[in-house]
Amino acid sequence: MIKKIIFFLAVLITAQSFSQRSTSSPYSYFGVGEEFGTRTVEQISMGSIGAAYSSNRYLNFVNPASLSELRFATYVFGVLNNGLTIKDATTEQSSNSTNLSYFSFAFPVTKKMGVVFGMQPTSSVGYSLINTVTNDDGDAIDITQFSGSGDVNRIYGGFGLKLFKGFSFGLETDFLFGNIQNNVLNIREGITLATKNIEDSNVRGASVKLGAQYKTTITKDLNLHMGASFKLSNNLKSTGTENLYSLSIGASGFEQPRDTIFSGPLKANLERPTETIFGIGLGKTNKWYAAVNYKMQDALIATGYFDNSAQSFQYGESNRISAGGYFIPKINSITSYWQRVTYRGGVKFEKLGLLVNGIPGSNTFTSIDDFGISFGLGLPLGNRLSNVNVGFEYGKKGTTSNGLLEENYFNFRLSLSLNDIWFKKRKID
Repeated sequence: MIKKIIFFLAVLITAQSFSQRSTSSPYSYFGVGEEFGTRTVEQISMGSIGAAYSSNRYLNFVNPASLSELRFATYVFGVLNNGLTIKDATTEQSSNSTNLSYFSFAFPVTKKMGVVFGMQPTSSVGYSLINTVTNDDGDAIDITQFSGSGDVNRIYGGFGLKLFKGFSFGLETDFLFGNIQNNVLNIREGITLATKNIEDSNVRGASVKLGAQYKTTITKDLNLHMGASFKLSNNLKSTGTENLYSLSIGASGFEQPRDTIFSGPLKANLERPTETIFGIGLGKTNKWYAAVNYKMQDALIATGYFDNSAQSFQYGESNRISAGGYFIPKINSITSYWQRVTYRGGVKFEKLGLLVNGIPGSNTFTSIDDFGISFGLGLPLGNRLSNVNVGFEYGKKGTTSNGLLEENYFNFRLSLSLNDIWFKKRKID
């Protein structure tokens, strides 16, 4: 009964939390915002591995083939607290945000097949930047504020099927939807009214992911894991409106619209090439596991208002290499709780596929890279099947060179994995 109550509370919280801003990154200005990737708290705690990883009670968002190993009905949801410090060559500022990062439900259909359904954000827009032009006396004569908000979410379903001994195949499909708003407010000395441009758009799309995994025994206690996932090329289409109007701003900051200068439709398309992830790992069941993953994707192709590459940014090839794993001292210990805890750790280095020009009038495009280290704990609950998982991640994204911004982040993640046995006939009523 307690699990059912927690399950329905999680659904209600999820519906509310997905409507909130979940990033403060200035790099969320580009395209459809800062992309989160599809990984659980457990996977991120291990450096974002997952292509070859499988478990009978933990979910794997990277490779749907892993669902063939599932033996328990599993409800999971994750929460992210993001502490962010943003700095340029001279100044810095900090922010903090908390949001629900995913909700999923999975269960085994047979001993060879498992299915999953879920909902999670895939990208988020949440930035506020001010550019000030001053005269020789240091007085502001032109102030422009850039701000944006919104999210793109996905609803998805998938399955994993064991085709023959050691080999599994998986498929996942999703539908993406969301709303993004970008605003530009300009105030100039000597001009009574300010101007504001608002781009309000709805984003829609769909994608398909294929996965495969192979597991074999090298020695009595040592297993070799191999896997690959392929998120096929897909398009995100956006339609909306653009409005430019004049306004007056009161002393308290209240905005009073005046005259409409321009109003018209917006259209854009973001073509995302196939994303490929390979992984290989070694491990001993319920004892330890270590793996290396490599992800690669060609440059995104943007058209319409998504294409702002002429001066400010360009898309390029992206890739990520990550390594990590877990260790359980003694999973069935009856004398020590901490010996039953799962200890996780990992590291990642990623080229995000975004090249930004931070020097107006130049042709200097700098790759935005992301480096992070992570660790976490899997804390067993009373029945030893369910777990509370905590994860910590520290990293750096971007650079202060070439007029750009550097982000230093500390992420705290929390997830609850509730496991139960379904379709098992009771022996005693």
